[in-house]
Amino acid sequence: MHPNSLRKNQIIDLTFTGMTAEGFAVGRCQTQDGPGEAVFVPLGAVGDTARVKIVKAAKTHAFGRLEEIISPAPCRVEPDCPVYAKCGGCCFRHITYEAELAQKEQRLRDALIRVGGFAGSQPGGASFPLQPILAAPSRSGYRNKALLPIGPGPAPGEVELGFYAGRSHRIVPCGACLLHPGPFRMAVEAFRRWQKTAKESVYNEQSHTGKLRRLYLRMAEATGQVLVSLVVNGTSLKGEAELVEEMRRSVPGLVGVALNQNTRRTNVALGPTNRVLWGQGYVVDRLQVGAGPSLEFQVSPLSFYQVNRQQAERLYTLAAELAGLSGGELLLDLYCGTGTIGLSMAHLAGSLVGVEVVPQAVENAWENARRNGISNARFLCADAAQAAKQLAEQGQRPDIIILDPPRKGCDAELVEAVVQMAPQRVIYISCDPATLARDLARFAQLGYGPQLAAPVDMFPGTGHVETIVLLQRENS
Repeated sequence: MHPNSLRKNQIIDLTFTGMTAEGFAVGRCQTQDGPGEAVFVPLGAVGDTARVKIVKAAKTHAFGRLEEIISPAPCRVEPDCPVYAKCGGCCFRHITYEAELAQKEQRLRDALIRVGGFAGSQPGGASFPLQPILAAPSRSGYRNKALLPIGPGPAPGEVELGFYAGRSHRIVPCGACLLHPGPFRMAVEAFRRWQKTAKESVYNEQSHTGKLRRLYLRMAEATGQVLVSLVVNGTSLKGEAELVEEMRRSVPGLVGVALNQNTRRTNVALGPTNRVLWGQGYVVDRLQVGAGPSLEFQVSPLSFYQVNRQQAERLYTLAAELAGLSGGELLLDLYCGTGTIGLSMAHLAGSLVGVEVVPQAVENAWENARRNGISNARFLCADAAQAAKQLAEQGQRPDIIILDPPRKGCDAELVEAVVQMAPQRVIYISCDPATLARDLARFAQLGYGPQLAAPVDMFPGTGHVETIVLLQRENS
């Protein structure tokens, strides 16, 4: 062992100089030869000097636990959440919002340089303009979706709801998350009251027995509509009528109660089938994008919909500006979900084609076009890469392509298919800076260079950051 290597249970003093995407503070232990191994510590802040206990030591780095703040950073604040230190959701509630935004900008900048190789002379360190991050109006109460795991409570017959602690399936009890709107808290309490009477069994991951897996909540902010779903290992529950009655009595804006049937032995949260117990199996929300018309969107449990509606409106407005539509273009929206972003631009385009692999989301997209009187849109239920390839083979040449992939980003096949269609511009919306940077490098190699990147804070308090990028053919 190197004489300066760190050891488990060792106590050291550190000054934190950076943060990871997960919100861990990073410091380097000083040695006789200079800065030593990196130590990653939860709940630290850039600028803190702290006493740290090493809990895990590897060859090149270590993980520590915060024992004492010797000198607090100027950005440090008292966390406003009682379960913040245990829950795996938020990681920035112990620093100011300004400091959080700076960390997210830095994370994007680092990914563009280190993963994408876009180092250059532009301000911000990338070879194309990087706009300042677009802050959210509020750091709390913005989530329109909650998926709460259900586990056994402290006493026989009781249940517990909350969130999984980081890198585990251990539930941290939390019935009143600060990111959730008020009706969600009321739904949680109504569920607890129903369960005390119904005494329905709780799902056990190891034995694949029991019924109750998760409580799934959706809210449409503009209309106030709320949908309550229980994810169950089965097709029915004891006391379904009583569950409906309790929710109707307790949850303002309730429009439906449903069961999502997930009988698979899997970590995938939702099953493929929903059964409505009362009301409707969806909520209807409204989006106002720029100077365009106010549109209504039907959102079901299996549909993708941005969790922060106010920031989604601002993100989509920026996307429309970057698309630069003039009225006659063919707009292709890959990973279209319920059609929100494409339909918000349909009035500016000649025609819209949306592609989505989830059948229920495609049904929602068709319904959303009909609901809003949009006749120049059609939707395909297909894998994005295969659909793009088929459209290219059919000779369809979209002028503008919107990409809004999941966290894993786009695979090489999709990037090649998009380039083969030779659009004027590509609008790439990403929720992960690392996969974004990787994909931008792939596009650049094939002749589509990034022109501008704009981070948007869709998820205040958490380590996630959304980014929108304009790509353009280099010879256009």
